[in-house]
Amino acid sequence: MNGWTATATAVLALGGGATVWGVATGPLGRRVVAQNLSTSLACPVLLLLAQGYGRPSYVDLALVLALLGPVGTLVFARLLAEDLEGDPPGARAATYAVAVFGATVVIVLCAVAGPGRAMVKLLVTGALLVAGNLVASRALAGGFSGSRHG
Repeated sequence: MNGWTATATAVLALGGGATVWGVATGPLGRRVVAQNLSTSLACPVLLLLAQGYGRPSYVDLALVLALLGPVGTLVFARLLAEDLEGDPPGARAATYAVAVFGATVVIVLCAVAGPGRAMVKLLVTGALLVAGNLVASRALAGGFSGSRHG
């Protein structure tokens, strides 16, 4: 076990435990936010594992997850818009913490990877991860001004 896999294990244990607890208990708003945060935590974990095990194919999985995770949250936000309207979920601190963590992991891995195709792939994954997390969280919190139902 090296530092990359140890960090991934710690994040998966702490963050995964918190998101499982959030999905399994509480009101609907907390469950949907926990689902969004779980996909936002799994992506940096995959990036760390890719570096730790030396498997670049894990970066492809992280890229797909960074793209599809927020899309799933947006689908939930659209389907549950009426139920979330009365009590919109608010997890601003957790959302920004996960976004900063994802950006930090991507920046560190870009420094390790050096310039090249791998760095471009990491930057695209990081941009999708952070932007998707922020957009999906904003949609859950009540949507964007000018839209009908989030």
